[in-house]
Amino acid sequence: MTKAFAGVRALKGVDLDIRPGEVHCILGQNGAGKSTLIKTLAGVHRPDEGEIVWQGETVTIADPQAAIDLGIATMYQELDVVDGLTIAENVFLGHELASGGFTRRSEAAKLTKELLKRLGHGSLSPNTEVGRLSAANKQIVSMARALSHDIKLIVMDEPSAVLDSEEVKNLFSVVRELTRAGIAVVYITHRLEEIREIGDRITVLKDGRSTAVGLEVADTPTAELIRLMTGREVANVFPPAEPVADDAPVVLDVEGLALEGVFSGVTFSVRAGEIVGLAGLVGSGRSEILETVYGARKSTAGSVAVGGKRLGRGSVSAAVTAGVGLSPEERKSQGLVLDEPIFVNVTLSTFGRFAKGGFLDTRAERSAAREQIEALELRPPDPDRPAVTLSGGNQQKILLARWLVHGTKVLLLDEPTRGVDVGARAEIYALIRRLAAAGNAIVIVSSEIEEVLGLADTVLVVADGKVLTTVPAAQIDEHGVLDLVMKGAAA
Repeated sequence: MTKAFAGVRALKGVDLDIRPGEVHCILGQNGAGKSTLIKTLAGVHRPDEGEIVWQGETVTIADPQAAIDLGIATMYQELDVVDGLTIAENVFLGHELASGGFTRRSEAAKLTKELLKRLGHGSLSPNTEVGRLSAANKQIVSMARALSHDIKLIVMDEPSAVLDSEEVKNLFSVVRELTRAGIAVVYITHRLEEIREIGDRITVLKDGRSTAVGLEVADTPTAELIRLMTGREVANVFPPAEPVADDAPVVLDVEGLALEGVFSGVTFSVRAGEIVGLAGLVGSGRSEILETVYGARKSTAGSVAVGGKRLGRGSVSAAVTAGVGLSPEERKSQGLVLDEPIFVNVTLSTFGRFAKGGFLDTRAERSAAREQIEALELRPPDPDRPAVTLSGGNQQKILLARWLVHGTKVLLLDEPTRGVDVGARAEIYALIRRLAAAGNAIVIVSSEIEEVLGLADTVLVVADGKVLTTVPAAQIDEHGVLDLVMKGAAA
């Protein structure tokens, strides 16, 4: 299969074969062609060359409805459910049960209930408004919608990206139930450990081509998968840490911080050159702690000081002026202006520096942005390129560049590698370490405990809005963190 957009070839020759009842994982770095491939299967794009053979017959998938008619459903990372409608209304959206011009609501609710039971979520009410559901339950609604058709293949794009460990286990149970019924699942993820747990076979993409098709999961070492994705060996993913100097000054000091109903009694400090990690499950209050330190949420108790000076509560401008920068969890919706060029996104928090006589000096903006683009090895190195066209790893670099231009002393990084492939992750990790070595104080939040332990000098284990312990990262492992979290959550 090949596909080009405005002369740029997104797919340069991709092969893929899928068997009934298997979980077929697709791996590849950002920009490898995964999204274009699945959108071609979904009928969003039509291939320029190549063919799709479905159950022995060559087919043309002209549009998404044609894909559904064949029995192919796609769950995108940004779920296409409608918050204002009920579960039943979402499940039958676009193919409503009706007669005589009237919707058969009771029948839709009954069939929806059966689908939810099949997916192991019979406790959900078909009449519940979807906007009130968790991300995990919204995924179940999306799956139920797929199963309301005669589906033989379901494509899942990064389904675990916003789930905690328990929700991922539930997701895997649902996937296994689907495959037992003979439904094939195409599973796209950046998390190699998930492939070991749920996958049967793997196809690897690199630069729009398939570098391996249908590898058996059990027979393929992780190092080989990384080599096929990146074209090189990626060893020592977490670079060795530089010891924090004994006389390094405290840059960030958080004392007794609280946000009523969310977290309380949070106390920690970060020295120049130190990385502090917050480890815990989704919903533990980790992200809210960062947002409160940044001033995006107004604390109800406690204090935040930078360089010994206390910041006003709930004031982002005071935090930014003091040298605090936040890279938010949802970088696309909360951190970037996607349609604007890179240089605008880089200088977004420093406009005043480039203003002359009421006008922005765009030449100076571009120059400052270009300096950071080169320093951070952002690709492609074009300051005028729209941010939306970049991979997840390079979008993350834009946010880091923004705060480096500003002269930030404290970097708050919330899920810095979400949606970033394994090769780009290694680059982000090395970059974070370089920033710490340059004297920045860094606080990192990640749903991947291994990531927190691999990057941080000091770890705060958080559960139910409380810090259970503060410990050097070298003195705790993933099992220890989870043990503390489970005991703390049950207390």
